[in-house]
Amino acid sequence: MRIASSFSLSSVILLLAAGYGWAAEPELPNVLILYVDDMGYGDPGCYNADSKIPTPNIDQLAREGMRFTDGHSSSGICTPSRYALLTGRYHWRKFHGIVGPLGASRFDAERLTLPEMLQQQGYRTACIGKWHLGWDWTAIRHQGVRQTTSGANGQQRYWGYDALDWTRPIPDGPLAHGFDHYFGDTVINFPPYTWIENDRVVRVPDTNLEITAKTKEGSWEARPGPAVSDWDFYDNLPTLTDKAVEWLDTRKGDEQPFLLYFAFPSPHAPIVPTDDFDNKSQAGAYGDYVAQSDWTCGQLLAALERSGHADDTIVLFTSDNGPEIYCYARDAKFDHRSAGPLRGIKRDIYEGGHRVPFIVRWPGSVKPGATSDALISQIDVMATLAEIIGYELPASAAEDSYSQLPVLLGHAQVRPNLVHNTAPDRYAMRDGDWLWINVRNGYQRPANAAWERKYGYTADHHQQQLFNLSSDLGQRHNVIDDHPERAGQMEQLLQEIREQGHSAPRLEETNRDTDAE
Repeated sequence: MRIASSFSLSSVILLLAAGYGWAAEPELPNVLILYVDDMGYGDPGCYNADSKIPTPNIDQLAREGMRFTDGHSSSGICTPSRYALLTGRYHWRKFHGIVGPLGASRFDAERLTLPEMLQQQGYRTACIGKWHLGWDWTAIRHQGVRQTTSGANGQQRYWGYDALDWTRPIPDGPLAHGFDHYFGDTVINFPPYTWIENDRVVRVPDTNLEITAKTKEGSWEARPGPAVSDWDFYDNLPTLTDKAVEWLDTRKGDEQPFLLYFAFPSPHAPIVPTDDFDNKSQAGAYGDYVAQSDWTCGQLLAALERSGHADDTIVLFTSDNGPEIYCYARDAKFDHRSAGPLRGIKRDIYEGGHRVPFIVRWPGSVKPGATSDALISQIDVMATLAEIIGYELPASAAEDSYSQLPVLLGHAQVRPNLVHNTAPDRYAMRDGDWLWINVRNGYQRPANAAWERKYGYTADHHQQQLFNLSSDLGQRHNVIDDHPERAGQMEQLLQEIREQGHSAPRLEETNRDTDAE
């Protein structure tokens, strides 16, 4: 199998000892992950000079760190990308879809997660914001009758507020998988519509959600279910911001290393920027919501500075997938391309579905203002941090995670290939500059004809697609007829990666050593 090997920890330590200023005994940097929701590659100004949205804090983060131009989420939708980020494993090895309202956990009990790894090294860990990886809601359900409602999403059945015993702890959530602390509402547009702290609701739901107000753009996308009667979607991001700032403020003077995973509810629908952000952008309410999300980044980075830990913290800013379908109307009305030069949006296996903003700031180690075109995935975060903190990952963990430490330190690319997937049996295989799609097109939903005409896309009747991204980043020219052998090689590579059960270079090396014995 053609998978390049990564630098070993000993190799990196030798390099650092030779001139990068690191001691052989690795220090334990803090980690702050800023994980936005549905923000496209072309939304922040540092990725799109023509962006109609002001993002001064994200842009400043890019000036202070390394901006990746070829960074990817694992999936084109929420839950799978989060699973991959927190496990270092392709989501499609276990599942494809999202966790539905009051859905079960996607984690197996024995699966090592990123926060669990850090806990074992003495880290304090917190998750604030959107979880969307499931809980064991059956443990607190005491009535078995579902209710039914009809709305914009069709007829839906749901558990009402009186079907659950809210006085009991909710098992199998963030605290069961490596986080010492959690605060959030699990998913902004899914029940229960109440704050959860650690494993208990802060206030007991007393009604079932009914929406009578209007959102500022798009659909509410809110599923019916238990809620507190005065729940306010517009208060979601401000409350989470305050909680994260408060948590960072308490780190002042604390020498215990920490992980804060701040998972934004925004700019995912419902698009609910507070009134003080109205008209902050030239891209409608969505643009204003991105501007508010950028403001939240600034608040957290300022709190990190106040804590005295800005210089010993790795900050990662990225998005779980590309922009939602409303971006087509935004392009037509405001001439703002949320996916930038890319084809495809959320759910698609075209680049716009999963190529996302990806910025890493690490003072003293990552060169400020650097730009990297190295292929990198959120799956790689776990192995990268493991190498930085000197943690030896077991063979059963992070099976697809490459350590990107050499790239962060300014050295050569380490990841040669990457599998893109959102839906079952629909895959895109990346290998170097080549991108092969195993179906006739990479759209999950029908193509937007007006958008395709505007940007010069023409009909393609082939059963598969092959693109060279070095000359065709917008994926306009299917060259599979010119390079059928290349498509065949990539099909074989995809099959090997899927069947093998892992693709991490450290596991490749282990297998070769075992075979030699």
